[in-house]
Amino acid sequence: MTQVNPYFAGATGRCPHCGEGMLFDGFLKVSKTCEACGFDLGAYETGDGASTFVILIAGALCAFGALFSMFAFNWPVWLLLVVWLPVTLVLCLGLMRPAKGLMVAAQIANKASEAGRHDV
Repeated sequence: MTQVNPYFAGATGRCPHCGEGMLFDGFLKVSKTCEACGFDLGAYETGDGASTFVILIAGALCAFGALFSMFAFNWPVWLLLVVWLPVTLVLCLGLMRPAKGLMVAAQIANKASEAGRHDV
């Protein structure tokens, strides 16, 4: 069996354990089990971690772009809204699934579900 890079597999929406099955059972809902290897994916919950990173990354890029457009090209406010609101939406939706996959993969790679009171 070849060694699977869990981070690459998670970012592409594949099972971080085997790299074959699908990680998601919808847009952002993590599957209960991997259809290929039977690995329990339902035990790993990312909470708001992925959305926090996406907000910070997309917010920084779009805020810089909007400010640059406003000061360098003197765009009117309506044009800033017409251009940068859709860009923000597309960027957030495009980054959310890979970010959540990376968060699940990081938990699996670091065996986060095995942590307990004996680790303290």
